[in-house]
Amino acid sequence: MLVIDGSRGEGGGQILRTSLALSLVTGRPFRIEKIRAGRKKPGLMRQHLTAVEAAATVGRAELEEAAIGSQCLIFAPEAVKAGKYRFAMGTAGSCTLVLQTILPALMTADGPSEVVLEGGTHNPHAPPFDFLARAFLPLIGRMGPKLSAHLERPGFYPAGGGKFTVAVEPAAFLHRLDLSERGLVLNRAARAVLARLPRHIGERELAVVRARLGWNEACCRVEEVTSPGPGNIICLEIESEHCTEVFTGFGERGVSAEKVAEEAVRQVEEYLAADVPVGPHLADQLLLPMALAGGGSFRTMAPTAHLTTNAEVIRKFLPVDVQIRQLARNDWEVIIEKRM
Repeated sequence: MLVIDGSRGEGGGQILRTSLALSLVTGRPFRIEKIRAGRKKPGLMRQHLTAVEAAATVGRAELEEAAIGSQCLIFAPEAVKAGKYRFAMGTAGSCTLVLQTILPALMTADGPSEVVLEGGTHNPHAPPFDFLARAFLPLIGRMGPKLSAHLERPGFYPAGGGKFTVAVEPAAFLHRLDLSERGLVLNRAARAVLARLPRHIGERELAVVRARLGWNEACCRVEEVTSPGPGNIICLEIESEHCTEVFTGFGERGVSAEKVAEEAVRQVEEYLAADVPVGPHLADQLLLPMALAGGGSFRTMAPTAHLTTNAEVIRKFLPVDVQIRQLARNDWEVIIEKRM
Protein backbone atom coordinates (compact mmCIF):
# COMPACT_ATOMS: atom_id res chain seq x y z
CA MET A 1 0.00 0.00 0.00
CA LEU A 2 1.30 3.43 -0.91
CA VAL A 3 1.88 5.83 1.97
CA ILE A 4 1.39 9.52 1.17
CA ASP A 5 2.69 12.33 3.37
CA GLY A 6 0.00 15.01 3.37
CA SER A 7 2.37 17.59 4.84
CA ARG A 8 4.70 17.67 1.82
CA GLY A 9 4.86 20.60 -0.55
CA GLU A 10 1.84 22.90 -0.33
CA GLY A 11 0.49 20.71 2.48
CA GLY A 12 -3.19 21.18 1.60
CA GLY A 13 -6.17 19.32 0.24
CA GLN A 14 -4.70 19.01 -3.25
CA ILE A 15 -2.47 16.14 -2.12
CA LEU A 16 -5.56 14.25 -0.94
CA ARG A 17 -7.58 14.94 -4.12
CA THR A 18 -4.74 13.94 -6.44
CA SER A 19 -4.15 10.75 -4.45
CA LEU A 20 -7.84 9.84 -4.59
CA ALA A 21 -8.03 10.51 -8.33
CA LEU A 22 -4.95 8.42 -9.12
CA SER A 23 -6.01 5.62 -6.79
CA LEU A 24 -9.33 5.36 -8.64
CA VAL A 25 -7.65 5.21 -12.04
CA THR A 26 -4.86 2.81 -11.10
CA GLY A 27 -6.73 0.71 -8.53
CA ARG A 28 -3.85 1.18 -6.08
CA PRO A 29 -4.88 1.60 -2.42
CA PHE A 30 -3.13 4.20 -0.29
CA ARG A 31 -2.82 5.56 3.20
CA ILE A 32 -2.41 9.30 3.61
CA GLU A 33 -1.03 10.76 6.84
CA LYS A 34 -0.77 14.33 8.16
CA ILE A 35 -3.71 15.45 6.00
CA ARG A 36 -3.68 19.23 5.42
CA ALA A 37 -0.90 19.59 7.98
CA GLY A 38 0.08 22.88 6.37
CA ARG A 39 -3.28 24.50 7.06
CA LYS A 40 -4.56 26.52 10.03
CA LYS A 41 -7.20 23.85 10.69
CA PRO A 42 -5.54 20.54 9.75
CA GLY A 43 -7.39 17.34 8.90
CA LEU A 44 -10.46 16.66 6.79
CA MET A 45 -12.99 19.46 6.48
CA ARG A 46 -16.51 18.95 5.12
CA GLN A 47 -15.61 19.56 1.48
CA HIS A 48 -12.61 17.21 1.67
CA LEU A 49 -14.75 14.49 3.22
CA THR A 50 -17.31 14.96 0.43
CA ALA A 51 -14.53 14.41 -2.12
CA VAL A 52 -13.48 11.25 -0.26
CA GLU A 53 -17.05 9.95 -0.15
CA ALA A 54 -17.60 10.79 -3.84
CA ALA A 55 -14.44 8.90 -4.80
CA ALA A 56 -15.48 5.95 -2.63
CA THR A 57 -18.90 5.84 -4.31
CA VAL A 58 -17.49 5.99 -7.83
CA GLY A 59 -14.78 3.42 -7.06
CA ARG A 60 -16.73 1.24 -4.60
CA ALA A 61 -13.86 1.76 -2.20
CA GLU A 62 -13.31 0.71 1.38
CA LEU A 63 -12.56 3.58 3.75
CA GLU A 64 -10.90 3.79 7.14
CA GLU A 65 -10.64 6.87 9.37
CA ALA A 66 -12.84 8.97 7.07
CA ALA A 67 -14.26 11.59 9.45
CA ILE A 68 -14.26 15.33 9.97
CA GLY A 69 -10.95 16.37 11.52
CA SER A 70 -9.17 13.11 10.72
CA GLN A 71 -5.54 13.55 9.70
CA CYS A 72 -5.20 9.99 8.39
CA LEU A 73 -7.19 8.04 5.80
CA ILE A 74 -7.01 4.64 4.13
CA PHE A 75 -8.62 4.37 0.69
CA ALA A 76 -8.87 1.04 -1.15
CA PRO A 77 -10.89 1.11 -4.41
CA GLU A 78 -12.48 -1.96 -5.96
CA ALA A 79 -13.51 -0.84 -9.47
CA VAL A 80 -14.73 2.39 -11.07
CA LYS A 81 -18.39 2.32 -12.03
CA ALA A 82 -19.89 4.67 -14.62
CA GLY A 83 -23.39 5.98 -13.97
CA LYS A 84 -25.47 8.85 -12.67
CA TYR A 85 -24.19 10.47 -9.49
CA ARG A 86 -25.26 13.32 -7.25
CA PHE A 87 -23.06 14.80 -4.56
CA ALA A 88 -24.14 17.63 -2.26
CA MET A 89 -21.56 19.54 -0.26
CA GLY A 90 -24.00 20.50 2.49
CA THR A 91 -21.95 23.72 2.76
CA ALA A 92 -20.50 26.34 0.41
CA GLY A 93 -17.51 24.05 -0.17
CA SER A 94 -16.23 23.89 -3.74
CA CYS A 95 -18.10 21.56 -6.10
CA THR A 96 -15.37 21.93 -8.72
CA LEU A 97 -12.77 20.42 -6.39
CA VAL A 98 -14.99 17.37 -5.86
CA LEU A 99 -15.36 17.02 -9.63
CA GLN A 100 -11.58 17.32 -9.97
CA THR A 101 -11.29 14.21 -7.77
CA ILE A 102 -13.62 11.86 -9.68
CA LEU A 103 -13.43 13.16 -13.27
CA PRO A 104 -10.15 11.41 -14.26
CA ALA A 105 -11.65 8.00 -13.44
CA LEU A 106 -14.94 8.70 -15.22
CA MET A 107 -13.09 9.86 -18.36
CA THR A 108 -11.91 6.29 -18.98
CA ALA A 109 -14.73 4.35 -17.28
CA ASP A 110 -16.82 1.55 -18.81
CA GLY A 111 -19.63 3.83 -19.97
CA PRO A 112 -21.05 7.36 -19.92
CA SER A 113 -21.67 9.19 -16.65
CA GLU A 114 -23.59 12.19 -15.40
CA VAL A 115 -22.52 14.00 -12.25
CA VAL A 116 -24.72 16.53 -10.45
CA LEU A 117 -22.90 18.63 -7.85
CA GLU A 118 -24.49 21.00 -5.35
CA GLY A 119 -22.74 23.52 -3.10
CA GLY A 120 -20.24 26.25 -3.91
CA THR A 121 -19.66 26.89 -7.62
CA HIS A 122 -17.81 30.21 -7.26
CA ASN A 123 -15.40 30.05 -4.33
CA PRO A 124 -12.17 31.88 -3.59
CA HIS A 125 -9.14 29.54 -3.66
CA ALA A 126 -10.88 27.06 -6.00
CA PRO A 127 -11.52 26.92 -9.75
CA PRO A 128 -14.89 28.60 -10.43
CA PHE A 129 -17.39 26.95 -12.76
CA ASP A 130 -16.53 29.41 -15.56
CA PHE A 131 -12.89 28.30 -15.55
CA LEU A 132 -13.97 24.67 -15.61
CA ALA A 133 -16.38 25.09 -18.54
CA ARG A 134 -14.37 27.51 -20.70
CA ALA A 135 -10.71 26.71 -20.02
CA PHE A 136 -10.22 23.22 -18.57
CA LEU A 137 -12.89 20.92 -20.03
CA PRO A 138 -12.33 21.96 -23.69
CA LEU A 139 -8.67 20.95 -23.41
CA ILE A 140 -9.60 17.62 -21.83
CA GLY A 141 -11.99 17.12 -24.73
CA ARG A 142 -9.05 17.28 -27.13
CA MET A 143 -7.57 14.30 -25.30
CA GLY A 144 -10.52 12.06 -26.23
CA PRO A 145 -13.45 12.21 -23.77
CA LYS A 146 -16.57 14.18 -24.69
CA LEU A 147 -17.51 16.50 -21.85
CA SER A 148 -20.23 19.07 -21.30
CA ALA A 149 -21.03 21.22 -18.27
CA HIS A 150 -24.25 23.08 -17.46
CA LEU A 151 -24.63 25.57 -14.61
CA GLU A 152 -28.17 25.49 -13.21
CA ARG A 153 -27.54 28.14 -10.57
CA PRO A 154 -24.41 29.69 -9.08
CA GLY A 155 -23.54 29.28 -5.42
CA PHE A 156 -21.28 31.89 -3.84
CA TYR A 157 -19.38 31.68 -0.57
CA PRO A 158 -20.60 31.60 2.19
CA ALA A 159 -24.21 30.66 1.31
CA GLY A 160 -23.45 28.05 -1.35
CA GLY A 161 -26.58 26.49 -2.83
CA GLY A 162 -25.23 26.29 -6.38
CA LYS A 163 -25.76 23.41 -8.77
CA PHE A 164 -24.18 22.19 -11.98
CA THR A 165 -24.16 19.04 -14.09
CA VAL A 166 -21.28 17.48 -16.02
CA ALA A 167 -21.87 14.80 -18.65
CA VAL A 168 -18.96 12.49 -19.47
CA GLU A 169 -18.59 10.23 -22.50
CA PRO A 170 -15.35 8.36 -21.79
CA ALA A 171 -12.53 7.52 -24.16
CA ALA A 172 -10.78 4.16 -24.42
CA PHE A 173 -7.50 6.00 -23.88
CA LEU A 174 -6.30 9.57 -23.53
CA HIS A 175 -4.38 11.30 -26.31
CA ARG A 176 -1.24 13.26 -25.62
CA LEU A 177 -1.70 17.04 -25.47
CA ASP A 178 1.05 19.57 -26.22
CA LEU A 179 0.61 23.33 -25.78
CA SER A 180 3.75 25.18 -26.70
CA GLU A 181 2.26 28.35 -28.20
CA ARG A 182 -0.74 30.53 -27.39
CA GLY A 183 -1.22 31.79 -30.95
CA LEU A 184 -3.15 34.91 -31.84
CA VAL A 185 -5.70 36.29 -29.39
CA LEU A 186 -9.07 35.80 -31.12
CA ASN A 187 -11.51 37.17 -28.56
CA ARG A 188 -11.73 38.88 -25.18
CA ALA A 189 -14.68 38.92 -22.80
CA ALA A 190 -15.30 40.44 -19.37
CA ARG A 191 -18.30 39.44 -17.24
CA ALA A 192 -19.13 40.99 -13.88
CA VAL A 193 -21.53 38.51 -12.26
CA LEU A 194 -23.73 39.73 -9.40
CA ALA A 195 -26.20 38.00 -7.10
CA ARG A 196 -28.29 40.09 -4.68
CA LEU A 197 -25.92 43.05 -5.00
CA PRO A 198 -26.28 46.50 -6.62
CA ARG A 199 -25.57 46.64 -10.36
CA HIS A 200 -23.15 49.53 -9.94
CA ILE A 201 -20.61 47.12 -8.39
CA GLY A 202 -20.28 45.27 -11.68
CA GLU A 203 -20.24 48.50 -13.68
CA ARG A 204 -17.34 49.80 -11.56
CA GLU A 205 -15.44 46.56 -12.04
CA LEU A 206 -15.84 46.72 -15.81
CA ALA A 207 -14.74 50.35 -15.82
CA VAL A 208 -11.41 49.19 -14.38
CA VAL A 209 -11.11 46.52 -17.10
CA ARG A 210 -11.72 49.06 -19.86
CA ALA A 211 -9.30 51.57 -18.36
CA ARG A 212 -6.46 49.13 -17.59
CA LEU A 213 -6.74 46.67 -20.49
CA GLY A 214 -8.28 48.92 -23.13
CA TRP A 215 -11.14 46.51 -23.80
CA ASN A 216 -14.18 48.12 -25.42
CA GLU A 217 -17.74 48.08 -24.10
CA ALA A 218 -18.83 45.45 -26.62
CA CYS A 219 -16.84 42.74 -24.82
CA CYS A 220 -17.87 43.81 -21.30
CA ARG A 221 -21.18 43.01 -19.63
CA VAL A 222 -22.84 42.91 -16.24
CA GLU A 223 -24.71 39.65 -15.56
CA GLU A 224 -27.25 39.58 -12.72
CA VAL A 225 -28.06 36.06 -11.53
CA THR A 226 -30.27 34.31 -8.99
CA SER A 227 -28.46 32.61 -6.11
CA PRO A 228 -29.32 31.65 -2.50
CA GLY A 229 -26.90 34.26 -1.17
CA PRO A 230 -25.13 37.42 -2.30
CA GLY A 231 -22.01 37.14 -4.39
CA ASN A 232 -19.83 38.72 -7.01
CA ILE A 233 -17.16 37.50 -9.40
CA ILE A 234 -15.49 39.14 -12.36
CA CYS A 235 -14.37 36.75 -15.10
CA LEU A 236 -11.88 37.83 -17.76
CA GLU A 237 -11.60 35.45 -20.69
CA ILE A 238 -8.82 35.35 -23.29
CA GLU A 239 -9.61 33.13 -26.26
CA SER A 240 -6.51 32.37 -28.33
CA GLU A 241 -5.81 30.07 -31.27
CA HIS A 242 -4.68 27.14 -29.16
CA CYS A 243 -6.42 27.57 -25.80
CA THR A 244 -8.77 29.71 -23.74
CA GLU A 245 -7.81 31.12 -20.35
CA VAL A 246 -10.09 32.51 -17.63
CA PHE A 247 -8.96 34.81 -14.82
CA THR A 248 -11.15 35.85 -11.91
CA GLY A 249 -11.53 38.24 -9.02
CA PHE A 250 -13.95 37.50 -6.16
CA GLY A 251 -15.98 40.14 -4.41
CA GLU A 252 -15.42 40.26 -0.66
CA ARG A 253 -17.05 42.23 2.13
CA GLY A 254 -14.98 45.34 2.79
CA VAL A 255 -13.07 45.13 -0.51
CA SER A 256 -13.94 47.73 -3.14
CA ALA A 257 -15.17 46.77 -6.60
CA GLU A 258 -12.10 48.47 -8.03
CA LYS A 259 -9.70 46.29 -6.01
CA VAL A 260 -11.58 43.13 -7.01
CA ALA A 261 -11.27 44.04 -10.69
CA GLU A 262 -7.64 45.10 -10.33
CA GLU A 263 -6.71 41.64 -9.05
CA ALA A 264 -8.24 39.96 -12.11
CA VAL A 265 -6.67 42.54 -14.43
CA ARG A 266 -3.25 41.96 -12.85
CA GLN A 267 -3.52 38.25 -13.66
CA VAL A 268 -4.41 39.01 -17.29
CA GLU A 269 -1.55 41.50 -17.66
CA GLU A 270 0.97 38.99 -16.32
CA TYR A 271 -0.39 36.24 -18.57
CA LEU A 272 -0.27 38.36 -21.72
CA ALA A 273 3.23 39.65 -20.89
CA ALA A 274 4.54 36.10 -20.37
CA ASP A 275 3.38 35.09 -23.89
CA VAL A 276 2.68 31.49 -22.80
CA PRO A 277 -0.48 29.47 -23.55
CA VAL A 278 -1.18 28.12 -20.05
CA GLY A 279 -1.75 30.21 -16.93
CA PRO A 280 -0.62 29.02 -13.49
CA HIS A 281 -3.99 27.61 -12.33
CA LEU A 282 -4.68 25.79 -15.60
CA ALA A 283 -1.19 24.31 -15.34
CA ASP A 284 -2.12 22.82 -11.96
CA GLN A 285 -5.18 21.16 -13.52
CA LEU A 286 -3.53 19.81 -16.70
CA LEU A 287 -0.70 17.91 -15.05
CA LEU A 288 -2.75 14.91 -13.89
CA PRO A 289 -4.68 14.16 -17.13
CA MET A 290 -1.47 14.54 -19.15
CA ALA A 291 0.23 12.06 -16.84
CA LEU A 292 -2.65 9.63 -17.33
CA ALA A 293 -2.21 10.03 -21.10
CA GLY A 294 1.39 8.94 -20.65
CA GLY A 295 2.82 12.23 -21.86
CA GLY A 296 2.26 15.84 -22.73
CA SER A 297 3.83 19.25 -22.45
CA PHE A 298 2.99 22.91 -22.04
CA ARG A 299 4.57 26.28 -21.47
CA THR A 300 3.37 28.21 -18.48
CA MET A 301 4.28 30.89 -15.96
CA ALA A 302 6.23 30.34 -12.73
CA PRO A 303 5.01 27.02 -11.27
CA THR A 304 2.86 27.13 -8.15
CA ALA A 305 3.32 24.98 -5.07
CA HIS A 306 0.19 23.09 -6.21
CA LEU A 307 1.91 22.10 -9.45
CA THR A 308 5.16 20.92 -7.91
CA THR A 309 3.31 19.03 -5.18
CA ASN A 310 1.02 17.43 -7.76
CA ALA A 311 4.07 16.29 -9.70
CA GLU A 312 5.48 14.63 -6.59
CA VAL A 313 2.25 12.70 -5.90
CA ILE A 314 1.85 11.70 -9.55
CA ARG A 315 5.34 10.16 -9.59
CA LYS A 316 4.31 7.87 -6.72
CA PHE A 317 1.31 6.43 -8.58
CA LEU A 318 2.37 6.46 -12.23
CA PRO A 319 5.52 5.47 -14.17
CA VAL A 320 6.06 8.98 -15.52
CA ASP A 321 8.69 11.66 -15.19
CA VAL A 322 7.67 15.30 -14.76
CA GLN A 323 10.29 17.83 -15.81
CA ILE A 324 9.85 21.51 -14.95
CA ARG A 325 12.42 23.90 -16.37
CA GLN A 326 12.68 27.64 -16.75
CA LEU A 327 13.09 29.05 -20.26
CA ALA A 328 12.92 32.78 -19.51
CA ARG A 329 11.95 35.13 -16.66
CA ASN A 330 8.28 34.08 -16.50
CA ASP A 331 8.33 31.31 -19.09
CA TRP A 332 8.52 27.70 -17.90
CA GLU A 333 8.19 24.39 -19.72
CA VAL A 334 6.54 21.34 -18.18
CA ILE A 335 7.15 17.98 -19.86
CA ILE A 336 5.52 14.71 -18.84
CA GLU A 337 6.95 11.50 -20.29
CA LYS A 338 6.69 7.78 -19.56
CA ARG A 339 9.48 6.52 -17.38
CA MET A 340 11.78 4.14 -19.24
